[in-house]
Amino acid sequence: MKAVKASLMGLGAMMALMFTACGSNEQQLTLSGLDPANFVDTINGKPVQLYVLKNSQGIEACVTNFGARVVSLMVPDRDGKLVDVVLGYDNIKQYADRENFGSDFGASIGRYANRIKNGRFPIGNDTIQLPQNNFGHCLHGGPTGWQYQVYDAEQLNDSTVKLTLVSPDGDNQFPGEVTAVVTYQLTADNALDIKMEAETTAATIVNMTNHSYFNLNGDPSQPAMDMELMINADKFTPSDSTFMPTGEIRDVTGTPMDFRKAHAIQDSLRMDDEQVKFGNGFDHNWILNTNGDDTQVAASLYSPKTGILLEAFTNEPGMQVYTGNFQGINGEQDKVRKGGLKYPQRPSVCLESQKYPDSPNHPEWPSPFLNPGEKYYSHLMFKFSTREK
Repeated sequence: MKAVKASLMGLGAMMALMFTACGSNEQQLTLSGLDPANFVDTINGKPVQLYVLKNSQGIEACVTNFGARVVSLMVPDRDGKLVDVVLGYDNIKQYADRENFGSDFGASIGRYANRIKNGRFPIGNDTIQLPQNNFGHCLHGGPTGWQYQVYDAEQLNDSTVKLTLVSPDGDNQFPGEVTAVVTYQLTADNALDIKMEAETTAATIVNMTNHSYFNLNGDPSQPAMDMELMINADKFTPSDSTFMPTGEIRDVTGTPMDFRKAHAIQDSLRMDDEQVKFGNGFDHNWILNTNGDDTQVAASLYSPKTGILLEAFTNEPGMQVYTGNFQGINGEQDKVRKGGLKYPQRPSVCLESQKYPDSPNHPEWPSPFLNPGEKYYSHLMFKFSTREK
C-alpha cells in the first residue's frame, strides 16, 4: 500500500508540474495571443524583443524595439470583449524580412515621414540629395529609415516603454547626428500616448510619426471601409499621380475629402474623382483645424460593428490618412499575417500626424527644420472608448 500510495503521490506531483507548465506557457502569451519568444532575435547586431504594456483598466499594448513598432493593441468593445485593433505580424522574422513581408505596420517613421520631392531639399547654401525610393521621391526617410532600425529600449514601468535611436550623420544622406526618443504609454483612461523627441548635432529636418494600421471591426480579414471617419480639417494638400503634393492648398467643401462630419469611408471612395483615383483611395494630407492644440480631437474613427471609437490628438499641423489601398492586391492578399489571417484590400486606416509632405521645399508651410540646441517634440495620442448601438 505504501508503494502504491507513493506511486500515486508521484503521479500527482507529476500532473501538478504538467498543469503548472501549461499554465506557465499560457501566461507567456499576451492577451492578443502573441508569444514573446517569437520576437527575440538579433537584428543589425542588436537585440530585439517584445515589450508588453498594460494599464489599470486591463488593456494591453505590445511593442517591439525593431522600428519602435506597435505590434498589437487590445481595447474593449461595447460588450467588454478585448479586440486587437492594429494590423501586423505575430513574429519578428516577418517584420524583418523586407523582401517578402516588408511593411510599415505599427512603425515609428523617421527621419522624415512621408515624401520629399525628388529626394532633394535645401539647407543654407547646400542642396541635400536623399535616396529616391518611391516614384523618384524620398519616402519615409529612405530605404533604411528608422522603421527598419533597432532602438535601445527601457521599460520604465508596467505601462511605459522608452525607445532611443542614434541616427548617425549621413544616415540615408540626411545631415547631422540625431538622437531620437519614442515613448509609448498606456494611460488610465485607455489611451496610447506617443511622444516623439529628437535633438541634432547639425542643421537637419525631422518629421516623425506613428504608422499603425487600425481596424476597429474586430476582423481584419474583411474590408473595413464601413468604419466612420472624421477629420477636423477644412483644407487638404492635393497630390499628383506620384503621391507628391502639388503645392496647392484646397478647400474640402464639395469634394470627397470632406470628413468634417463623421461618415462611412466607403461613401466617399469615388474613383471618378481625380484625387481619389491618384491615391487609389485616400492617401492624403489634411491641414488640421486644431492649430497645434493637442487637447482637441484631430480625427476620429468609429466601428458601428464593435462600438469602438478611436480619437486622435496631436500637436502637429497635418494628418496623413491612408486607407490601406495597396493591401490585399498585387500579391499582398496571399501573405499570412497576425493570427493566421490574410488581409484584403482596404482592411484598415492609418492616422499619421505630421508636418506636410515635402515641407522642406515649401518655406511657407510649417517648418520641419531642426538646429543644434533645439528640441523636436511631436505628440500623438490615440484614445479609445465605446458607444452603444
